Amino acid sequence: MRLQSPVRWLLWTLAFLALIASARADDQSAARRIQEEIWALPLPLPMFAYVVRPVGDGPFPLVIMNHGVSLNPTERSFFPLVEFRDAAKWFANRGHLVVAPVGSGYGASAIDIPERGIYGPFFSKVGKCTNPDFRSPGLAVAQVDLWIIDYMAIEKRIIPKDVVVIGQSAGGWASIALSSLNPPAVKAIITFAAGRGGRVGGKPNNNCAPDKLVEAAAEFGRTSRIPMLWIYIDNDTFFGPALSKRMHAAFTAAGGKAEYHLMPPFGNEGHFFIGSPDAIPLWSPLVEKFLEAQK
Repeated sequence: MRLQSPVRWLLWTLAFLALIASARADDQSAARRIQEEIWALPLPLPMFAYVVRPVGDGPFPLVIMNHGVSLNPTERSFFPLVEFRDAAKWFANRGHLVVAPVGSGYGASAIDIPERGIYGPFFSKVGKCTNPDFRSPGLAVAQVDLWIIDYMAIEKRIIPKDVVVIGQSAGGWASIALSSLNPPAVKAIITFAAGRGGRVGGKPNNNCAPDKLVEAAAEFGRTSRIPMLWIYIDNDTFFGPALSKRMHAAFTAAGGKAEYHLMPPFGNEGHFFIGSPDAIPLWSPLVEKFLEAQK
């Protein structure tokens, strides 16, 4: 098992080299030339990241994209290195440098065999549904975002105070957590299907502790003042319309600033809306309008 994970990373890398080659060929006809790369980020907790950016040295406005979570170590070991490629390229084609970190505890670091004393560095568990901690895992990923912002600023890669953070599912929840810290560099946050504790036991619309999730959203809203756009999909079976509307109502009633949009059903499962290239024409007008209002 120790030998399989490095091999898996090697296969990811080889596949991504092929991906970059095709992307550069596609870019020849694009209005703005972009390039795709894999970076090893020397953060306090080092991690890999998918990066797509305009060709050139910059500085550029920064977009951070936070992916979702699997609580299953085997699933995390096969987690895709690039989850939002088409969405990320959409932002890069509009002049942003996009960083999508691969969460700690994924890929080769997903190995978790307590009986052998092997523990993967995965910090997104919420605990038991009887008393879940939704707040701390969100803030942990938010801290990674802050490290990325600081690193990119030190490297003079980004334009100060021109950062947009985007997240899907648990990554969206982490983005809401980040908003409660109000980092000065972040001007806007966009979430897709944000939340935690969805589909317990694999059952649709079976949240771990919905009341606790709403309470945590309110707690984040008490200090959050960054403009946000929350996008949910009608046929999301992780965080359905009733729950997402409760979360939004609690967040804004507590003082948070968030626009809420419920999109029509998409495919067989709306939760993965952001990962589909077919969804871009549906969400991009909302995103463009929202970002234009933040200038």
